[in-house]
Parts: sequence; C-alpha cells; structure tokens
Amino acid sequence: MRRLSAVPVLFFACFALAGCASSSGPEDIVAGVAPRETTGSITQPVAPVPSVSVGKTSRISTPQVRQEPQTETLAWSGSMPAPQAFVQETTVGMPVPSERPVAMLVPDRSVVEAPLQRRMQIYSRRFRDAKPINFGRVSPKDYAVHGVDVSRWQGEIDWGKLRTQGANFAYIKATDGGDHLDPMFKTNWRRAKEAGLKRGAYHFFYWCRTAGEQADWFIRNVPRDPDALPPVIDVEWNHESSCRQRLSPKRVVEKMQVFMDKLERYYGQRPIIYTAPDFYKDNLRGKFLDYPFWLRAVAQHPSKVYPGRKWLFWQYSGSGLSHGVDGKIDLNVFHGSVEQWHNWISPRTTLARN
Repeated sequence: MRRLSAVPVLFFACFALAGCASSSGPEDIVAGVAPRETTGSITQPVAPVPSVSVGKTSRISTPQVRQEPQTETLAWSGSMPAPQAFVQETTVGMPVPSERPVAMLVPDRSVVEAPLQRRMQIYSRRFRDAKPINFGRVSPKDYAVHGVDVSRWQGEIDWGKLRTQGANFAYIKATDGGDHLDPMFKTNWRRAKEAGLKRGAYHFFYWCRTAGEQADWFIRNVPRDPDALPPVIDVEWNHESSCRQRLSPKRVVEKMQVFMDKLERYYGQRPIIYTAPDFYKDNLRGKFLDYPFWLRAVAQHPSKVYPGRKWLFWQYSGSGLSHGVDGKIDLNVFHGSVEQWHNWISPRTTLARN
C-alpha cells in the first residue's frame, strides 16, 4: 500500500514534463504593437476592378481598363463573399465587399430586383431649409431616398416623427479620436432602429492620434450589427480643434487606410469616406477610387465641387429644419432610385467564418 506502482510513477513523470513544456504565461503570447502605423490587413489589388451592376453576384475574373467617370455615376457593386465579422452563425446583413470592388457605380435600370421580402417604407422628403439653395438642373429633390446625420447637438430627437418627414436613413455620431464617445450615441442608435430607419455610425478622425487606437475605440463602442449601414470615417480639417497638425497628403492617406482596414476586417463592410471640399482638394483627389464617398456640397451639386468623383451620399444642407428635431439638422440624399436603395440595403443570408 505504501509503494507506488510503475503506472502511477510514469504518470507523474509525464505530467511534470508536460508542465515544463507549457509554462509560458499570458505575457509571453501577447502580440507586440508595431511602433508605426502600417497597412496591409486588407489585400491590395494589382489592377483596377471593373464595374458591375448593383445586385449582381457574379465574380469578376479579368481586370479591365477603368473608364472615364461620368457626372452622374455612383459607386457600389461587386460580388460579395461572406463577412468575417460574425463568427459561427448564420447572419443577415449588408453585402460584404470582395477584393476592393470599384467604389460606387450606378446600376443599370435593368438591375435585378432585391429578393421578395418585407421592404422598409420610403417616406418622401418633407424637410425645410433655413438657408435654401438653388442647385440648378439637378437638385436634392430629384433623388428619392433622403436621410439625416445627427450628434449630441440635436438633443432629444423624436425619431418616429423625424422619419415621417423623410428621414429614411440616419448616420449617427459615435466617436471622436481615441477617447471620446458622443453622449447621445447609444440612445440615438437604439431609437433610430426602433423607428424603422436604416442607421449607421460615424467616427470623427483626429489627426493627432494614431489610426489604430482610433479604430479600436470605435470598435469598442459601436455594436457589430449585420443590419447596420457601413461605418463612416469623417475626415476634414477642424479649425476649432486643439490638434493643429496638417499632415502631408501621403500621411493622411496612410492613416486613413490603417483605420479603414481595421474596421472593414471587424465589421465585414467597406467603410464610407465622408469629407468636405477643402480637405478633399488637399488630400483625396484621385485617391481611394474603390471606396464609397459621402460628399458635403451645400452650395452646388457634387459634380461641380468634386469633378469626376463617384459618390454614394450627398450632404446637401447643414441648415435643415424638421418636425421631431429642435434646431437645425444635416440633410442628405442617397445616389440612386428607390429600387437601387432596396437592392443596396438588401439583406443576404451568409454563413460567417472566422
């Protein structure tokens, strides 16, 4: 009874050896942080990707020469592989981009309609404007799907009433830099969905913080909802900010790419770039041709302010007035018809993979 048999002796010997071989602690497996921002989390294309119509799912096999952009062309298409943001479950969500599809192409009028499903009701524009503008031949009223963007400055919003005034979608301010969360974000995020709007979140990019920590902050605060619109990076010069840095266009593009790659990998959707005329002129002309753009142009049509640039959303007013909101609100349009809107937001059932 006191002697140990051969089997237990061998067992304890093997156990001891195994413990020595696996003695590394958590601090030994934590990945180090690169000292400088680098891109590469999303594969770069070797050539421009040819355009296809929205709603078509056939893959593109042979690159073609990019055609000269037309004044009224827009930017979304391409085959959509399964997102990698939702692990080991079947999810219904926005289309997921493949290997950098061409950003924004107006679909053919013959585009295949979205699968039969219960579609969201589209409300006609009933907004007013404190500073109305004559946009000429093509004005915001010529577009069918209108929406808004909001932040804490709109205070308490009656989302149900705002929707009936023509707010079919809303982009909601979520984060600034690497440590600021809009105090109304969670409330607006929940109530907008309850009112039936399609909603997405945007991040105001801060040029004095690293792109990686800003992406982490956004991811920490914005839910990974498969029904949400793609996330937005808001890039502009903020003359009221304590950050006075004016980076070179090369550094601007590098930082944006790091941020957008990280969000695309996490949310499974290519981010949309929001910008204003002066920042665009300084940094973005001819850049990010395979990304959707949301353009601010409150005095002229985007084709005049951003010649040759394809776009998905147009912010046409910063002085909108609407029932459901006290004070002024930003007004926007989607670049497409009602059918194109439904096809763009059409949910698809995909098996998510890690």
